[in-house]
Amino acid sequence: MKQLYLVANWKSNKTIEESITWIQSTSWRTNLKLKEGIIFILCPPFIALATLKDEIQKANLPILLGVQNISQFGNGAYTGEVSAGMLKGLVEYVIIGHSERRKYFSETDEMLFKKVEQAKLAGLKVIYCVESSTVSVPLQVDLIAYEPIAAIGSGKPENPEDAERVCKQIKEKHTNIPILYGGSVTPDNIAMYLKQPSIDGALVGGSSLDPERFFHLIEASFV
Repeated sequence: MKQLYLVANWKSNKTIEESITWIQSTSWRTNLKLKEGIIFILCPPFIALATLKDEIQKANLPILLGVQNISQFGNGAYTGEVSAGMLKGLVEYVIIGHSERRKYFSETDEMLFKKVEQAKLAGLKVIYCVESSTVSVPLQVDLIAYEPIAAIGSGKPENPEDAERVCKQIKEKHTNIPILYGGSVTPDNIAMYLKQPSIDGALVGGSSLDPERFFHLIEASFV
């Protein structure tokens, strides 16, 4: 069985209290420890990171924490920014280049490359998002997530065979880097993506917000 990665991206959702409710779900407490072959990375909003880290440690859950974004700058006079260095010891992963960041915040390749540089200086692992096989990918990223624009938040996932074709092209350019598919992934369709030879996991948005739904998605990953 190949190593699989599931990345839950909560985006701008959940209060601290809602985050605690999610992590304390019965399914997580009793069943998640039984799962092998999946590296699970949870990317909540910044405000919930410390609380979730404490909950994960107390319950000894096999969950790694990541963030949805970092500053392109290091520590300093950058009001409102969260630098990679500030996250040392709190998270292991960071999502960089998500299509929504590119669309709504006008993030350019130049900015994203700087963010990757900052992440690596801080010892963070990078999940780098691309919309096609032609997008430039900086060196030293750890995972690449293919996100077809039409599938993000639309409920209209890309055909698994089409996703495989693009992921294969990406993998041919960036050997030895796991490739994830992201875009309207659900418990009903995830198995179709994971059985594709070039797809090593999924970046999950809406389906990760409800703990029971997301646990069903994990269950479906083993079909």
